[in-house]
Amino acid sequence: MPHSTRRLIEELTVEEKASITSGADFWHTKAIERVGVPSIMVTDGPHGLRKQAGAGDHLGLNDSVPATCFPPAVGLGSSFDPELAERVGRAIGTEAAIEEVAVVLGPGINIKRSPLCGRNFEYFSEDPVVAGEMGRAVVDGIQSRGVGASLKHFAVNNQETDRMRVSADVDPRPLHEIYLRAFAHVVTRSQPWTVMCSYNRINGVYASEDPWLLTDLLRTAWGFEGLVVSDWGAVNDRVAALAAGLDLEMPGSGGATDAQIAAAVADGTLEPAVLDVAAVRNLDLVAKSQQRPPVEGPLDVDAHHALAREAAGRSIVLLKNDADLLPLSPAASIAVIGEFARTPRFQGGGSSHIKPTRIDTALDEFVAQLGDRVRFAAGFTFDGSDTATLREDAVALAGEQDVVVLFLGLPAAEESEGFDRTHLNLPAAQLDLLDGILAVNPNVVVVLSNGAVVTLPFADRVPAIVEAWLLGQAGGSATVDVLTGAVNPSARLTETIPLRLEDTPAFGSFPGALGHVRYGEGIYVGYRWYDTRRMAVAYPFGHGLSYTRFSYGPVTAHIDDAGDMRISVPVTNVGPRDGREVVQVYLRHDSSIVDRAPRELKSFASVEIPAGQTRDVPLTIRRDDLAYWDVRADRFVVEGGTYRIDIGSSSRDLPQTTTVDVAGDPLHLPLTMDSSVGEVMAHPVAGAIVAEQLAAMGPGAAGFLEDPMIAQILGSFPIGRLPSFPGIEIEADQIRALIRAADDS
Repeated sequence: MPHSTRRLIEELTVEEKASITSGADFWHTKAIERVGVPSIMVTDGPHGLRKQAGAGDHLGLNDSVPATCFPPAVGLGSSFDPELAERVGRAIGTEAAIEEVAVVLGPGINIKRSPLCGRNFEYFSEDPVVAGEMGRAVVDGIQSRGVGASLKHFAVNNQETDRMRVSADVDPRPLHEIYLRAFAHVVTRSQPWTVMCSYNRINGVYASEDPWLLTDLLRTAWGFEGLVVSDWGAVNDRVAALAAGLDLEMPGSGGATDAQIAAAVADGTLEPAVLDVAAVRNLDLVAKSQQRPPVEGPLDVDAHHALAREAAGRSIVLLKNDADLLPLSPAASIAVIGEFARTPRFQGGGSSHIKPTRIDTALDEFVAQLGDRVRFAAGFTFDGSDTATLREDAVALAGEQDVVVLFLGLPAAEESEGFDRTHLNLPAAQLDLLDGILAVNPNVVVVLSNGAVVTLPFADRVPAIVEAWLLGQAGGSATVDVLTGAVNPSARLTETIPLRLEDTPAFGSFPGALGHVRYGEGIYVGYRWYDTRRMAVAYPFGHGLSYTRFSYGPVTAHIDDAGDMRISVPVTNVGPRDGREVVQVYLRHDSSIVDRAPRELKSFASVEIPAGQTRDVPLTIRRDDLAYWDVRADRFVVEGGTYRIDIGSSSRDLPQTTTVDVAGDPLHLPLTMDSSVGEVMAHPVAGAIVAEQLAAMGPGAAGFLEDPMIAQILGSFPIGRLPSFPGIEIEADQIRALIRAADDS
């Protein structure tokens, strides 16, 4: 610890040390005025600043100071652009610094295990590489302004149902390969000031009191240097949590849990050194927050709104565009239909709810750009009232205009923090309205407003579909930018859109029952599930169209001196407009010793390419990202062999392929009496000894294990059981000697 902190901790009483390990109130840490330790403020993000001006609450019910509402992670993640995410993070950090907020509680990088999770709008992807890289960028951006980020929710927080207690029961391979990988990436690359532990239990143990999670993994294995804070109300046993590595309980308990800690130190059930470590981490966080250079204010509201508009435009996914219906023709008359066009839903509900500095609506922007060529009808209400009259008026308008832009989506009551969805359907009244409009006008553009995927039963009946997610305060104008062609869409799906709920990986096990949810799909989350089963989907992971077209040239790949895979591919814009392509790299290992998905995303790049030009796109796959979790060795292992590299614009559009040979990690597992004959024969020492002994017994014995049938039968046979079989002339002591020789080598 720094010298000043070491001196300060020696001046504090046990009670004072205990006091600073919990909050003073909902948003502030405790001050110790006697020794000059100030209180600091932490507050919600992750897509803007939610600094409540009055009494604090967890669900965003009370008023907050105005702040820029950027696109939530569901939108920003679809940009596949870490540079853009870092700029958004810098803007959030600037606003936090102006408001004297020390830590922004975000980003959230949990995996979208099921599209039903009510908080999916706050998370980036079903894939850990996307979640990790986009999360890293946001952290770097926030912390570049001298404000801390809080990486959340650690870990395996993938549902809202029973979220305060449920045990996520997940096997080691998916735990490490899918649910922890993004956290490891951000922690090791960016060192967030804080990590927020989740509410749930993991394999029966509360995250807040799991020493393996908070200390062995986070600190010892990953080298985390910051502070672990609880999610608000996530502490089950404060003393056990402190011992496990939880440094700060939020919100404050009015001193009740502070007294528990002091009592535990007094009666010897908690080592004083454990309290000292946690207290030092809290003091270090306070000290770090005081080192921020002055930030000039006031906030440049216009500049940040412009960034929000840019980010929103870059978050919109063009799913379908038959006959180039989009961008809208400058001469066409437009029917804008749907209440979302007039009353946008631009963020999710709950603790991340931002009070925006302003709100753009698509309807206002349409009128501003196109004037009297635009006419509007609401078509429906969010609460389902007065449906018949509104439908009739909207259908009549649709029949009078050249093109219909129909805004459909999920009302706020359908998805929020605190509960999960039970279906993937759009409201029936909205689908009925679409049917009526298609009967009078086939030129329909559907624009979706939703925080997580919905099924699209109309996908084969409408020529154009725009997935506009929840886009923040400038989403309305950004949507019109894309529809009119002022912005060329470039976003891609970070989650698969399934044909139906029953096809999804967690169907049947989500959200669990009786306090447990079993992650029975294992590593096969998202596109890994659909691709392994060769299932049809509505739109695949990584999909997204542009108003231009791109072609890919031959791929080159090699392994550098650090073991990382270096890849290059020329990409040409062969269409009529400047555009941005998201180049995606997927790997497969056909001869792997473990089950693997047919392809896994390992790298990506968002590249702007002018019309008619070619860019050589460099991509890197870090050696760590080649590894699988070996349950025998209880660690990541890079498997040697030939890897196939597929490159393209989605998980199912991969026009270029090459291969590269990778040297594997050495893996010498100790032999035991339970090791199989096959494992013994594969061992470099034991296998040679057995082969030599068989050779000495004559040609018949030497060829014994070369018989394919016998080799297959005995390959998985525990070697320690061989002496029990008549006719096999080997003793247990001989096998033990063989194992000792192998393990001593």
